[in-house]
Amino acid sequence: MEQPRTREVQPESARRIGPYRLITRLDPPGPAVPFRRFIARTSDGERTVLLSAPLPGADPARFATEADAGRRLLGPWIAPVTDLSSPGENPWYATPYLPLLPLPVALAVHGGPLPEATVRAVGAALAEALAAAHAQGLTHAGVSPAAVLLTADGPRLTCFGAVRAAGADGEPRTGLPGLDPGALAPEQASGGRPRPPGDVYALGAVLAYAATGHTVPERDELPPALRPVVSSCLARDPADRPAAADVMAALAPPTPHRTVLNSAGALLAPGWLPGRVVAALARQSSELLAAELPTDTIPRT
Repeated sequence: MEQPRTREVQPESARRIGPYRLITRLDPPGPAVPFRRFIARTSDGERTVLLSAPLPGADPARFATEADAGRRLLGPWIAPVTDLSSPGENPWYATPYLPLLPLPVALAVHGGPLPEATVRAVGAALAEALAAAHAQGLTHAGVSPAAVLLTADGPRLTCFGAVRAAGADGEPRTGLPGLDPGALAPEQASGGRPRPPGDVYALGAVLAYAATGHTVPERDELPPALRPVVSSCLARDPADRPAAADVMAALAPPTPHRTVLNSAGALLAPGWLPGRVVAALARQSSELLAAELPTDTIPRT
């Protein structure tokens, strides 16, 4: 007779990062997730966050520097950095929690590639976010399928600085843990300094992944309406890639009812997400609401 499995009891330190108690890990195990990410909550239950920490073996100082820089990256499609580790503490950063699914998980829940309308909406929002960052002189340097989180009201871009946090400029970045090789621009893979055209290449890889299930598809695998924009983003020569603003315009062109193009939000009307993804977001929300902190974390009065 099979014996019942016992749950391994982890030490208190393994269940906490900074002031947060870990509830669950966000990402399934895999090689292409640039950071460890958890849904976590303060001991008093007042705040729930998405908490990111460096992978084992990563440079903690570089991660902390990039996390601090991430506070400058703002916009409706960015997961903002609102809480940060203190100097001398093991590095981490936190963003406010919303019910969310990493893009790879959303494809798994849906049962395959996402509908073209969903891909177009995700791509337009991410392109808008990148265009705003590039206008400020910032490069995201971490766009990949795992960096994209889907929420009910639109995508959120995370993992700012993942390429830089993983390896110093000038050093080849191929084979480094946590970096998705399919989303890494050739010039960045060889150690080049991250620049906006590298973000656009990674955006093309994300669109390809959402539409086909992998980041390096054959051209014929892509939906015909998406082939030109995705192929241009994935040009090996950075000079041949469009600007992020041009990608947004290609994915969300003006229509007779929307003659002024100023936000990807017009593509995020009710029904933009497939039903199974919406159901998974609702299930995650209800499960977290029901999650209780162990009694040893509740302050005694």
